[in-house]
Amino acid sequence: MCDGNCECKIKVTENGPYIVLGNIPMSDQTIIDDEHGNSIGWEEGISYPEDETYALCRCGKSSNKPYCDGTHKSFDFDGLETAGTKDYIDCADKIEGESLVLLDNQNLCAVGRFCDVHGNAWVNTKKSDNSECRKIAIEQACNCPSGRLVAWDKETGETIEPEFEPSIGLIEDPCENVSGPIWARGGIPFESADGDKYEIRNRVTLCRCGQSKNKPFCDGSHISTGFRSDR
Repeated sequence: MCDGNCECKIKVTENGPYIVLGNIPMSDQTIIDDEHGNSIGWEEGISYPEDETYALCRCGKSSNKPYCDGTHKSFDFDGLETAGTKDYIDCADKIEGESLVLLDNQNLCAVGRFCDVHGNAWVNTKKSDNSECRKIAIEQACNCPSGRLVAWDKETGETIEPEFEPSIGLIEDPCENVSGPIWARGGIPFESADGDKYEIRNRVTLCRCGQSKNKPFCDGSHISTGFRSDR
């Protein structure tokens, strides 16, 4: 995970693309579903050629997705950032169980649906005195791409996070037949168009359909709008 002093960074541009700096690797990441349509894991797909700097489409209209081709200029894309820069913990609810606390910032939900399988994450957290429920609750929280859900071990006082190197995933959701957000992983520093610094987090999801009401973060609008990266 990036320690905040690395050279990699994602920069939002005003009504334009995300500029990715520092030779950050990028690949497709597909949600794996079970026979009931529950999200149960991730499958890595194609990797994109590495480059020191590249621009990723933020308006959803580029003909060269995932890269920007300048289309945002042709229809006056409104990329106004409305999410604010408050720290995650200041916006998160706390659901307390015997051995776990589940932190939940609903504003960051990217509708990955990992929280619903095998009983939902909130119920499993409350039953975390049971080892199986605890294990499932941790898996559900760690699979959440946006980091809306974070499991917190009550004994150690530490959050439980998946280990990621700085990398970008382009989420595909075949169950919904849509392309999902840009998944920034590994604590990549992230800067707004006006130069403000967003909190460095292990995992965040950034809108790439252009329709989120919580820009630059994903709010699940790619599902309601049927966004596909191949269109």
